[in-house]
Amino acid sequence: MIPPQEASARRREIEDKLKQEEETLSFIRDSLEKSDQLTKNMVSILSSFESRLMRLENSIIPVHKQTENLQRLQENVEKTLSCLDHVISYYHVASDTERIIREGPTGRLEEYLGSMAKIQKAVEYFQDNSPDSPELNKVKLLFERGKESLESEFRSLMTRHSKVVSPVLILDLIGGDDELELQEDVGLEHLPESALQDVTRISRWLAEYGRNQDFMNVYYQIRSSQLDRSVKGLKEHFRKSSCSSGVPYSPAVPTKRKDTPTKKPVKRPGTIRKAQNLLKQYSQHGLDGKKGGSNLIPLEGHEHDFRVKHLSEALNDKHGPLAGRDDALDVETDAYIHCVSAFVKLAQSEYQLLTGIIPEHHQKKTFDSLIQDALDGLMLEGENIVSAARKAIIRHDFSTVLTVFPILRHLKQTKPEFDEVLQGTAASTKNKLPSLITSMETVGAKALEDFADNIKNDPDKEYNMPKDGTVHELTSNAILFLQQLLDFQETAGAMLASQVLGDTYNIPLDPRETSSSATSYSSEFSRRLLSTYVCKVLGNLQLNLLSKSKVYEDPALSAIFLHNNYNYILKSLEKSELMQLVAVTQKTAERSYREHIQQQIQIYQRSWIKVIDYIADKNLPVLQPGVKLRDKERQMIKERFKGFNDGLEELCKIQKAWAIPDTEQRDKIRQAQKDMVKETYGVFLHRYGSVPFTKNIEKYIKYRVDQVGDMIDRLFDTSA
Repeated sequence: MIPPQEASARRREIEDKLKQEEETLSFIRDSLEKSDQLTKNMVSILSSFESRLMRLENSIIPVHKQTENLQRLQENVEKTLSCLDHVISYYHVASDTERIIREGPTGRLEEYLGSMAKIQKAVEYFQDNSPDSPELNKVKLLFERGKESLESEFRSLMTRHSKVVSPVLILDLIGGDDELELQEDVGLEHLPESALQDVTRISRWLAEYGRNQDFMNVYYQIRSSQLDRSVKGLKEHFRKSSCSSGVPYSPAVPTKRKDTPTKKPVKRPGTIRKAQNLLKQYSQHGLDGKKGGSNLIPLEGHEHDFRVKHLSEALNDKHGPLAGRDDALDVETDAYIHCVSAFVKLAQSEYQLLTGIIPEHHQKKTFDSLIQDALDGLMLEGENIVSAARKAIIRHDFSTVLTVFPILRHLKQTKPEFDEVLQGTAASTKNKLPSLITSMETVGAKALEDFADNIKNDPDKEYNMPKDGTVHELTSNAILFLQQLLDFQETAGAMLASQVLGDTYNIPLDPRETSSSATSYSSEFSRRLLSTYVCKVLGNLQLNLLSKSKVYEDPALSAIFLHNNYNYILKSLEKSELMQLVAVTQKTAERSYREHIQQQIQIYQRSWIKVIDYIADKNLPVLQPGVKLRDKERQMIKERFKGFNDGLEELCKIQKAWAIPDTEQRDKIRQAQKDMVKETYGVFLHRYGSVPFTKNIEKYIKYRVDQVGDMIDRLFDTSA
């Protein structure tokens, strides 16, 4: 129950609110009354205004209609007069423009095109309104003459201002040096800006009003010639530079110009030159891995002379299989690679120029025609390289075939740019580069296969065998060839994969390793295929070496020959990436070669058995102290000393002429032999050296133990 005080306060509050609401209601009522009064006043004013407007409209409309009629009549008169003036002007076009057309557009193209526009309009007027008028023939003849002058001017401008791009500028354009990234982009200005503007305006006018495409033929013929000459000029630049200085690169200039920035020489993909460098290290530094960092093994004595002589003659003989090909092949290879890059850059630039001159719907066709001569020249030269490689394979000149590898690698690297440049051209144009790549891959794969077969089937020629048992030229040639492939692993692997040689090497094809294209394989599969190929070459080489070793009548020399060759192969594999490549498919290759080497060392050591047998403990008489020797015992001791001396001298004389190029292996074999012979001879000499088995002791005890060691130390040393 609410207390009385709170109820009283609540009531007063409600009464106050009620009073306020009543006051508000009264205010609203007053406002509504005022609004009604204002509305009535406004309605009255609007009604009065409407009646006045109606009276004004009824007065003005007749006047407006009369004025409108007068204005229409005036406009008709003015239009008639203007039309008469316009028609009359057509009759004066021929006389007004004849002088300008006769003088031609040179130096006054804007005015000339304005006159041609007037003539064009006059022709259209007379054709529509007075086709039998003599004036029509006049303006038609004038128009044709003007169009011919424009076509002639277009040809003249293109001929005068189209220049061959200099080889220096092309080399700067295609240079991939890191320093060039910091410089401004090298641009080509095929036409001066003023000439370009005139050519563009003439082209547009001829396309729109001339109604013929002859100027497009003129354009592509002129630009095609310049493109072809630019590419050929670069090739000629390489030849001249190589003849004069041997450095076919962009020559240094005293000042840096925007159009020909200086740069470092472009890297060259040496092929035969690499073999030359190896040969130079071969002969100058000794190739044991301690000097020069070569991948080969040092050669000494007869073997050194034989190998250096052979390689020198092969590389420098004027009539040999590599005669004149080292620098010439490098220059031709470099030139072709740079010409391919130059073609891409120049073609890109030509297309940019063409898009501003030739109408859009004719651009692709014109560009296709423009690049044909230069592209056909490159493709023909590429096919000539393929043809030369095929001929080289027939005569087993595989060093020449190696020139295909850097070219093929570059073509594949450049193909995306080629494809981009040739977008929109005919299918026959687009297929030229893929066709050349396929040809090079085919001939490269053929060369690899034939090389492997040649290693296997190289005939045993007795006169060609090193008399000192050193590394055979077949071994060094095979290793040199395989080392060349290290620079082109992806290319060589792709060559093999492109011919689907997995079945040949018994390598199963994993579907994940092939793409939708039958000739596209993963890099891992290509590497395994190349590894299998290298193993095949090494296997063929090993079989051939075993066959060749049988030429030697002395089993020990045969063992030294196989030891040297196996050791050469192993060291070459270890000191290059060949071992890693071989290990992809043959994990135990290194261990296998070491076992073969050790096996040949053991076979060689058997040559000393007949010498050591003379002084071995077996079958030696047991002497009793103080007991006089019998004649039989004295004779046996003499025979043993004599047999050892003669055998030692004979072996040292023969084996001194043999060679073991590897210093470490040579010292190891000498030391092992020296330890065995000295130990056995020392025991024998200690037992019988003081026994009175002869009066002429110097005849039988010819050598001390240390002298025997010195004689063995001179084995495999032709200079001793």
